[in-house]
Formats: sequence, structure tokens, C-alpha cells
Amino acid sequence: MRAVAARVRRAAVRVADEVVGEITGPGLLVLLGVHRDDGAGAADAMARKLHELRILSDERSCAETGAPLLVVSQFTLYGDTRKGRRPSWSAAARPEHAQPLVEAVVARLRDRGATVATGVFGASMAVESVNDGPFTVLVET
Repeated sequence: MRAVAARVRRAAVRVADEVVGEITGPGLLVLLGVHRDDGAGAADAMARKLHELRILSDERSCAETGAPLLVVSQFTLYGDTRKGRRPSWSAAARPEHAQPLVEAVVARLRDRGATVATGVFGASMAVESVNDGPFTVLVET
């Protein structure tokens, strides 16, 4: 599992011009990709890493501050561009495999007490963010 986590002042995701998920910061915008070989253990590990990631002000985490997270599924994080000009998506999990794992990450975050907003899996989404810093990191399990 792979995520791009950005420290934000605010972030929102829209589907068909309707806001479906929104946070006001400080918080984290998380673009989350699932690898074809990922299982439930990866979801647990990713939730823990994201919740405890110390990239907020004064090297604090969402777990420490109660800062919210906006989690948006992003299969393109597993696009392979090493050959040619067209990315290969072969490492990305198929939707029927990825969706339950994205939902599991969100559920585990909520189980940990996190405030979590989400996008809509598989939808065409417009993601807006006001980055803080900017401060963006790649998180992998």
C-alpha cells in the first residue's frame, strides 16, 4: 500500500460539483493506492502510520493533535512509467480488491479515534487542497 500524505490547511473532494468530503486543518490529505498483493495487514499498518505520522506543526501527529484526515483512493500511485510514455497499471489492485482495503484503512483510522472524511471510490473526483508548507511525504507499507 502506498500513500501520498500532504499537510494541509484545508482540503475537499467533489463529485459532480458536490462536496463529498472536506476537512479544515491543520490536517492531512491522503491519496491512497492499493497494490495488487496487499492484504488486511497492509490496511492496519497504513492506518497506524498515517495516524501517527509526525509531520504536523512541532513534529506532532494526527493522533496527538486530533487533526482530521481526508482519504482519497488513488490507483494511479501504482502507475509504472519506467518504459515508454504510457503508464502501466499492472501493479495496482483491481477495484474489487482495492475498495475493501481502502475502506479498511478508513475504518481502522476511525477505530483509533481519528476524524476521517473520504472521497467516493471509483468516482471522477475533483480534489482541492491548500497545502501547508508545502509538506508532502510518501508513505508505504
